[in-house]
Amino acid sequence: MIGGDCDAVGAGSAVRAFDCLKGALADPQATVLAHHELEEMIGVQGREVLRLLFQGYLDLRAHRERELPHGAGCAAVVGADGLARPYRELGHHRELVCVFGVVTVERCAWRQKGLPSVHPADAELSLPAGRHSHGLRRLAVAEAIRGSYDQAVAAIGRQCGKVLAKLQAESLVIGAARDIDTFYRQRMPLPATADTLLVMQFDGKGIMMRPEALRPATLKAHQRAQRAMCTRLAPGEKPHRKRMATLACVFDADPAPRRPHDIIAPPDGRSLQRAPWPGPRASAKWLTASVINPPEHTIAAAFDEAEARDPGHLCTWVVLVDGAGHQLELIHTEADRRQVDLHVLLDIVHVSEYSWTAAHAFHPPGTVETEVWVAAHLITILHGQAARAAAEMTAQADRAHLRGAQREAVDACVGYLTGHLDQLDYDTALAAGWPIATGAIEGACRHLIGDRLGITGARWGLAGAEAVLKLRALTDNGGLDAYWRYHLRREHLYPAPHQQTYDLTA
Repeated sequence: MIGGDCDAVGAGSAVRAFDCLKGALADPQATVLAHHELEEMIGVQGREVLRLLFQGYLDLRAHRERELPHGAGCAAVVGADGLARPYRELGHHRELVCVFGVVTVERCAWRQKGLPSVHPADAELSLPAGRHSHGLRRLAVAEAIRGSYDQAVAAIGRQCGKVLAKLQAESLVIGAARDIDTFYRQRMPLPATADTLLVMQFDGKGIMMRPEALRPATLKAHQRAQRAMCTRLAPGEKPHRKRMATLACVFDADPAPRRPHDIIAPPDGRSLQRAPWPGPRASAKWLTASVINPPEHTIAAAFDEAEARDPGHLCTWVVLVDGAGHQLELIHTEADRRQVDLHVLLDIVHVSEYSWTAAHAFHPPGTVETEVWVAAHLITILHGQAARAAAEMTAQADRAHLRGAQREAVDACVGYLTGHLDQLDYDTALAAGWPIATGAIEGACRHLIGDRLGITGARWGLAGAEAVLKLRALTDNGGLDAYWRYHLRREHLYPAPHQQTYDLTA
């Protein structure tokens, strides 16, 4: 139990509650209960026993604090301001909402006229600034980052009772994420070896926001939008309700050389004499994302992570992008600032999508001819001859006298290829064993945003979206446990103003 004087300070309530639970289980009426009814009874009454045990221990701490000597000749309490508080006042209470329920913390206040009181017990117990315990905050984070807040509150209610409301859960999650940036700055990643590939990928994805959380230009477009139909959007219309988040991924990979036929089968089929060689595998993957900060901030954070792994710039740095011009400009600016040599490649999947769209201008969708057309041009591109593929597409469109949407589809593909020729050196990349697809960042967009922030009907505030985004990335990085220990240390070292730190002085 708690100690020899536990009954004197209220822990006897826990003993009586436990005896009551034992009696209920020993009662003959319990023999007619199904196992799930027994589970529910033990869960509810057992949680109350735990709450009373916790309350009893807090009462014991309060009792011991009241018994400490004070007055003339005893130590005085000095606040964080360096000023002494010589007067002790008993009977100060505060509620603490924990995973067992609500308990009351009684402690002494040390006072001096004209100065705020300090409570040494708050620091000794490392109590939070608000009403909710750190254990409940951790539980709120775990539930809220994997499902809606309604689902999180319901799950916590089943486990802990009615201890948390939806708005409180959102507030706790926002507060829990505030030290993530500083946590990453003090963290030391393991360095990569010189023959390891250092790969970075970037992408952006929109999040449905509340109007007040939109960027000014998007909000203005949203307010001015005039919809053609009342019940749904017309083709080409946009609701202007999204704010773009920028995501970045950094990982290590061992080179894995391949040939174009390992990526896509030739028109006459892949030879069965040799199995396709596998591509490079990602390891030590690290994600970051932000919907508040501008893209250059997230890109700089990814370069920070990469440079921490390779401070001497000895590795081969490969950057995979989707071709967005503003993003490419920011990447090259950051690389120039750090004097890093980059190998920038266009995601082959994006090239493939443009090729399929162009193919439908010549052949009906779903036909063998379409597949053969795409495979032939992609193999040409993978051999490092993108300019030749673009010229062949243009010549074929001229011969077919394509017009309208069909010609636009071909021209779009040709423009995409010719506008990024310096990022289509797939022959070099495959021979050197580099990755050529942005699967890691595409998966991150689906996982970090689509699976949580993109759930049906969700409309986000700025702080809430940023917190969930960062916490999901942190969890995916496997750093939540280490971060939580760091976060609690900062909570203890830098309490709220009404939780003054203190020193004892003679």
